[in-house]
Amino acid sequence: MFPTLRLAVTALRRNILRSALTTLGIVIGIAAVIAMVEIGQGAAKAVSKTIQSMGADTLIVYPSGSRSGGTVNTGMGTSVTLTVNDAAALEDPDRCPSVKGVAPIVRAREQIVNPANGKNSRPWNFYGTTPAFLEVRDWANLTQGVPFTDAEDERCDQVCLLGQTLVRDLFDGESPVGRTVRIKGLPFKVIGVLSPKGASMMGMDQDDIVLAPLRTIKFKVSSTSANAVTAAARPDPTTQVNTLTKFYPSTEHKMFPDVSSTQAMNSPTLTRTMNIDQILIQTRDQAQMAQTMEEVREVLRERHRLHAEEEDDFVVRDMAEISRALGSTSVLMSMLLLMVATISLVVGGVGIMNIMLVSVTERTREIGLRMAVGARSRDILKQFLVESALLCVLGGILGILLGRGLSYLVWYFLNWATEISIPAMVGAVGVSLVVGVVFGFYPAWKASRLDPIEALRYE
Repeated sequence: MFPTLRLAVTALRRNILRSALTTLGIVIGIAAVIAMVEIGQGAAKAVSKTIQSMGADTLIVYPSGSRSGGTVNTGMGTSVTLTVNDAAALEDPDRCPSVKGVAPIVRAREQIVNPANGKNSRPWNFYGTTPAFLEVRDWANLTQGVPFTDAEDERCDQVCLLGQTLVRDLFDGESPVGRTVRIKGLPFKVIGVLSPKGASMMGMDQDDIVLAPLRTIKFKVSSTSANAVTAAARPDPTTQVNTLTKFYPSTEHKMFPDVSSTQAMNSPTLTRTMNIDQILIQTRDQAQMAQTMEEVREVLRERHRLHAEEEDDFVVRDMAEISRALGSTSVLMSMLLLMVATISLVVGGVGIMNIMLVSVTERTREIGLRMAVGARSRDILKQFLVESALLCVLGGILGILLGRGLSYLVWYFLNWATEISIPAMVGAVGVSLVVGVVFGFYPAWKASRLDPIEALRYE
């Protein structure tokens, strides 16, 4: 093979301009493919990151609906079945290996007031949660300030993080970090501002949000106590109760005065099992969403001691629609790139075959002379195939360099996200080699079939 390769290089060097023009089609085709793949992968990664920030890789676990009178379902979330211990169990990598992060959530619906200017707002999302929420929802990078810590959660510190919408509405866009807002009459120190996310897939404003430590919201803000009973178990206000105690009051004397509501808020009684409103779960891979849901279901059924015939007392929801949209977008982009690559390489391959046919015609006497001194048909076939493959490989390498340069210029001047694709580069060289062999075979076969006598007499 080495003498054949050296012979092919010598033949190509005789006509450098023609060889360069021959590879031009392959160079342009490979460069277009490399540039489009890198730009396309960068765009897909940016879109994927945006969609993931909306929660495409997360699961939400709600309590199921309770039943009143055994027949009336009061709706999802009305029963109290989820606890912080459930969330802790889901973080166990041995029981839920596909779970990446878990954030328990307590919801509230309260007014937030800026006492400095009197402006107020009732945020759409008011969450008491743990610091893990920022990682699960891809909100770790704050615009200003710092996130609250686990220690602040344990101490029930009155600190909070605000979304961009609240910063605009309450502080006229000025920095709120270090300032105080009032929530349900309690002072909360603003320690950070969340980065902007915009609207969700449902059209909801994700920046209209307040985040505070889980226990602070649960024990000081939320209207539901830590050991709340289910909605179905609450007494019906229309039910008549025994009122004899009004006529015969208790004569027992209290040794200590009743605790006021303010004292109860400042010194909450923490319980070991704290009820929560929902659990947010981040999966390690979107492709493992179904596996993650099954793992979560098994752990929660085991913790809630549910028999095989009993229904789940919780509901697991995923963002399947968003994931399907992302998958279809990636498939469509891949097919588009494949079509462009195919067209470009076919055009370049046709150019290779055309020039090689011209080369065979011009070198007919050379072919006849080689065959006259002992070259066999397969030697002539191998010689022209090596020349064609060498042209395509050189074109592929130059195309990779040109494509990388175009991708860099797009990133530098247009600020578009790009991503280097090593598989695309390796594939480009392999495809160019295949193109050289496929499209160079016919000219090489035609050269090997020439009659030596006729070739020597060719002018």
